[in-house]
Amino acid sequence: MKKRWIFKPLPDADLVNNLAENLSIETILAQLLVQRNIITFDESKFFFRPSLEDLHNPFLMKGMENAVNRIEKAIRKKEKILVYGDYDVDGTTSVALVYGFLSKFHTNIDFYIPDRQIEGYGISKLGIDWAKSENVNLIIALDCGIKSNEMIDYAKTQQIDFIICDHHLPAGEIPDAIAVLDPKQENCDYPFKELSGCGIGFKMMQAFSIQNEVPLDFLFEFLDLVVVSIASDLVLMVGENRILAYFGLEKLNRNPRIGLRALMNVSGFHRESTLEISNLVFTIGPRINAVGRLTQGKKAVELLVSHNKEEAENFAVNINKTNYDRQDLDLISTQEAFKIVDERKKDRPDLKAIIIYKEDWHKGIVGIIASRCVDKYHLPTIALTLQDGKIAGSARSIIDFNMYEMLARCSDLLTEFGGHQQASGLAMPIENLEKFTNMFETIAENTLTPAMLIPPQDIDLKLELHQITPKFYKILKQMAPFGPENMRPIFSTENLMPMKVQIMKEKHLKFYVVDEKTGISLVVVAFGLIDFYPDLLRAKKIDLCYSIEENVFQSRSSLQLRARDIRTYF
Repeated sequence: MKKRWIFKPLPDADLVNNLAENLSIETILAQLLVQRNIITFDESKFFFRPSLEDLHNPFLMKGMENAVNRIEKAIRKKEKILVYGDYDVDGTTSVALVYGFLSKFHTNIDFYIPDRQIEGYGISKLGIDWAKSENVNLIIALDCGIKSNEMIDYAKTQQIDFIICDHHLPAGEIPDAIAVLDPKQENCDYPFKELSGCGIGFKMMQAFSIQNEVPLDFLFEFLDLVVVSIASDLVLMVGENRILAYFGLEKLNRNPRIGLRALMNVSGFHRESTLEISNLVFTIGPRINAVGRLTQGKKAVELLVSHNKEEAENFAVNINKTNYDRQDLDLISTQEAFKIVDERKKDRPDLKAIIIYKEDWHKGIVGIIASRCVDKYHLPTIALTLQDGKIAGSARSIIDFNMYEMLARCSDLLTEFGGHQQASGLAMPIENLEKFTNMFETIAENTLTPAMLIPPQDIDLKLELHQITPKFYKILKQMAPFGPENMRPIFSTENLMPMKVQIMKEKHLKFYVVDEKTGISLVVVAFGLIDFYPDLLRAKKIDLCYSIEENVFQSRSSLQLRARDIRTYF
């Protein structure tokens, strides 16, 4: 699909020159930093030299003192604590962290992950009733609960207290819990608002450690869980998240917990492998998610808290198998979805939103179906299925369309909805489907312009091939970990000559580009860009959009370009 190249504005030249001089770096690197709002020596030091000492005081978060005091009371009185979390990566890592940490100080503790098919997202009555039957006195909810007012009130009637640790945007009245930890709630002075759910759990355990004089190094051993949540939940890779991710990756690559080591092994990452954020997003995270989608998220927590190597390896093998099952189901269902959309687009080629419904789709994969449709058609997509007599599903969006806000405009037709700008969940009575479809399609029609329907390709800066040196890449690499708001730098170079174009593994390309002015050439790998093959064979010149990466083969290292998009000229 044709892309629109969007070049970031060139930063202020004076700021760039000052920073380049202060740091003794090339202008091009200073430009990248200023684009990321890094303009002083101290800000550069904070960026390039993350420190755990720069983590904020957790007691700045509204409700933190009440939360820690209530946990201490439960420990002191030997009350039963239940750690309750969502079934996705963020939820299960949150539960594994808080359960794993607190179980060192309190033995009367258990964890609970709701069944996606039976209970759905968030705090459920079934979960509270189970807690009551197990004589639970305190539930710590992680990565959910900020909208669960009714369930929190119900828990009170069962004499169960709640601490809510959530990072989603509140809607209306805050639940009447013992403590609500969510930096996005009103009147919360916590300086960083973009923590993951696991990050909120980490801050609560940091506060517990400070108040009880527990060495923080003990808590830092759980950072491998935090980085998996940060990567998989796609929270902003800036500020406190970047510190936690930096040291989480260090822990993950140096000495991960047994469960993550086992999952890394079955995923093809062995001890000599160095994992990056992208590996967590595309390889580790999906395996954990697959368990919650198709079976029970509890199995993921069991893996993550395991202390037995053999047990962890068995859990990891089963989780890996579940992921293969998910992939098979995903492939079949996605093909069905594409067929539905293609038929609809025959009659309505100007369609600006996709709403697809099939009553026998597995609820655990409708989010994947929606994502695949967004990738293929670049249209906001809602994939729906039938569950317990009502329609439920997942929504995924494009960059210029705020899915959460648009669903809010249809809220009268929905029984529930929630999520983020790019990804949301929803449910409605079956009789509302047609009216909802019409309303949502009208909103999309009135919101999306033709330009918005062309996938954007952000580009940081233009480069010449002679600027791509080992020294340049060495500093570029130190800008990691990459993620939202600190994405891997993307460059473009014009008027290159393509040579020796070859196909790799049926759908990938490898070729060389040559700058005829200097004679410099570099290898290009183009994953998934097989459609460019015919044009590259006859193109005289190309403009290339790419990132720079290191290729290590037989202990020898070289730089190569990873193509993101190609413009050909004949």
